[in-house]
Amino acid sequence: MDAQVTITALGALVALIVSIVLIFKKVAPFYALFIGAILGGLIGGASIVDTIGLMKGGAAGMITAILRILAAGIMAGILIKSGAAASMAYTIIDKLGAKKALLAISLATMLLTMVGVFIDISVITVAPIAIEIAKKLKISRTTILLAMIGGGKAGNMMSPNPNAIAVSDSFGVPLTSVMMAGIIPAVIGIALTFVVATKLSKSGKGTSFSLEEGGEVSNADNLPSFGKSILGPVVAIVLLSLRPIFDINIDPMLALPVGGLVAVIVLGKAKHVVEYTQYGLDKMTNVAIILLGTGLIAGIISNSTLGDVFINAIEVLGLPTYLLAPIAGILMSAATASTTSGSAVASSVFGGTLTGAGVAPLAGAAMIHTGATVLDHLPHGSFFHATGGSVSMAFKERLALIPYESMIGLAMTIVSTIIYGVIGIM
Repeated sequence: MDAQVTITALGALVALIVSIVLIFKKVAPFYALFIGAILGGLIGGASIVDTIGLMKGGAAGMITAILRILAAGIMAGILIKSGAAASMAYTIIDKLGAKKALLAISLATMLLTMVGVFIDISVITVAPIAIEIAKKLKISRTTILLAMIGGGKAGNMMSPNPNAIAVSDSFGVPLTSVMMAGIIPAVIGIALTFVVATKLSKSGKGTSFSLEEGGEVSNADNLPSFGKSILGPVVAIVLLSLRPIFDINIDPMLALPVGGLVAVIVLGKAKHVVEYTQYGLDKMTNVAIILLGTGLIAGIISNSTLGDVFINAIEVLGLPTYLLAPIAGILMSAATASTTSGSAVASSVFGGTLTGAGVAPLAGAAMIHTGATVLDHLPHGSFFHATGGSVSMAFKERLALIPYESMIGLAMTIVSTIIYGVIGIM
């Protein structure tokens, strides 16, 4: 393959548009991205050989992130299957009590996502407890689902989840630095979630739960203690923190499994380690496959003139270059309806363009990361349906929640852009 082959901006746009349309048509995301990449390359002026070469190169660039994500499945599976995740959620909600129920629901979902549980799994884990609270306090399903989703979005900004791993790898910055960069936006996100959810609860919008509805709530007496449950994630985060603090590089591929193994031992569930880790692997496998697909299309777009077109458009409008980061995160999350895929595509495609234009790597990573929370909940993605299903919400009612979710993601993105773009804190 000619190393200098370049795809036209039109070809890159075709790749994106075709992929989006096929995803909307319920084609498996990997195949949608595969087809979009091939058509984009050919229409963009490359031969079939060069197109395949670019796609293979893009997929190869995702391998490190995929390996780390698969390794992260060890801890995620152990936390979920051992009851540790439910224990953390139950403890927070129980301690804060009914008067602060909405805040407790948000914080519980935030904590689970923050320690490495997928956001949709975090919502599903907290949902049965939240439903029981909603029935007692006569709160609508719209209100509690927003409280959980907002908490999960905030937690996602501070977690070692696949989205953070993807931007960390693309920009070559420590995973813990990406997690720390999300702290202030996350605080704003959780505060806004509480305000909006409280207003919704007082407005009476959304249908209420019947007494017969609700999932099975785990008996707190059968769950591990909060201290034991949190220990594994704490160990993983401490190991990851050694790089920025002491320049001791413990790769997430090692730190996250070690945290999981510490958890399973402390929880006294070592005999179930194979079962729990298999569960975690199953959950991460779908993400890994989708990331391979994003790598295929990223190979086409990153070798196109689309980034230059965006930069030129921003300059013509008189806007600062750093705005490309949040805009890319927003657009790619809308295209894929996924925080992880949106973060991965945006960072791998536009990372080089941003750093080449003088944007610091951590700043670019942070702004793309928060931007990917703005439209990651659209109906052509699994998150929309999984979270709606967790509280038995009708499709139309779930659609009505989108503006509120987007508001929370946009608030976090604006804060991140002010900190890392306007002020320029690195």
